[in-house]
Amino acid sequence: MPSKKLTKSQKEELLFILEERFNHNMKYHETLKWKDILIKLQENPSKLESLFMMNETGGEPDVIGFDSKTKEYLYVDCSKESPKGRYNLCYDREALNARKKFKPENSAVDLANEMGIELLDEEQYKSLQSLAPFDTKTSSWIKTPNSIRKLGGALFCDRRFDTVFVYHNGAESYYGGRGFRGILKI
Repeated sequence: MPSKKLTKSQKEELLFILEERFNHNMKYHETLKWKDILIKLQENPSKLESLFMMNETGGEPDVIGFDSKTKEYLYVDCSKESPKGRYNLCYDREALNARKKFKPENSAVDLANEMGIELLDEEQYKSLQSLAPFDTKTSSWIKTPNSIRKLGGALFCDRRFDTVFVYHNGAESYYGGRGFRGILKI
């Protein structure tokens, strides 16, 4: 979970940004009401801290749905490209530890955990792409199935030629134009 406690002014500014973004992107959540989301946000200060970190790293988090089973709103990084504050990351701690030279500062999984969010999985990533074209110039690590990860691989996605592609790489690789998109359930 995030360790950063927000000041009153940071909370107010973040809520203002989230409401503005919510109103600007109604196509992402046509049936949802900001007042209902605001109540949930105010009841969950640690989730606000996670949203603050998502926003600070360039994710532009916005609500893309509501899970009627769990009664949770789904906040996802909706920046046009993979969040800039999350580039140059290998996939996870195991991959980071395996690098002998030119280690990145962190891994996608570790940073997501520090932020209190999860990496999108393939289904969530494709669902996000149904809302608008994302990652047309960048790519994003996604949650990788254990069967692939045990063999040293990790998955990432992007959108090219109006199509969403799922690729693989060694988990220890990292690139300047690859970050990750997260999901936060509130």
